[in-house]
Amino acid sequence: MNEKEDLKTLTVMGLPVHQSPDYVGWLRRRAEQRESTHVVTLNAEMCMQAQENAQLRQFIQSADLVAPDGSGIELYFKLFKGLPVKRYPGIELAADLLSSLGPAQKVAFYGGKPEVVTAAAKHWQGRSPQLNLALVQHGYIKGVEFDDFINRLVEVQPDVIFVGLGVPRQEFWIAEHRHLCPNAVWIGVGGSYDIWSGMKARAPKWMCNAHLEWLYRLYQEPWRWRRMLALPQFVWASFWYRLRKG
Repeated sequence: MNEKEDLKTLTVMGLPVHQSPDYVGWLRRRAEQRESTHVVTLNAEMCMQAQENAQLRQFIQSADLVAPDGSGIELYFKLFKGLPVKRYPGIELAADLLSSLGPAQKVAFYGGKPEVVTAAAKHWQGRSPQLNLALVQHGYIKGVEFDDFINRLVEVQPDVIFVGLGVPRQEFWIAEHRHLCPNAVWIGVGGSYDIWSGMKARAPKWMCNAHLEWLYRLYQEPWRWRRMLALPQFVWASFWYRLRKG
């Protein structure tokens, strides 16, 4: 089956959103077949950033898979297009993919604080003993240390590379370095290492189901309140976008 036939492309404010009956299966096949893949997990905040940042917008538009991450994306399709698009949070997509990989696929973790990414790696080594976690590197490196990491990345040639530098920095980093491992699946995972390491907790399931995960994050990190404004801004901006574009 043609890989592209497995994905249905929708749009939100000019950005693609892909639907698949089996995102993880699609990605696992790409990893097994060593097909270069860039994955973006799209939420309301990233949509708003892309309206102001042409480079980020281009990266999203050219991504091989854009998964509907946030509640804002799900509600957009429900309210404005009458489509039952179910969100697939990036941390869940990444975790499901990791759980599905066997020892034949080499995995790399990059980004986060030293103690965070190390604890996240330990968590996954305990959770999935078969996982081949071939390279783990925190994101606080520069100079010779960074050069050494790049050399190891080229030498190891992981099949799947998780980059946790936050949006949009991780997307820019992937675009700049993707050529080093041209046959890999690259995924930006934001703050997933914080959750996997146990340093932070996800919202209770009932809050996630009620589209209130943002409120829990605000409770944990009140200094993020300005970023949380992206959701109401997204709703308003998408409303006017629909009026203009029809």
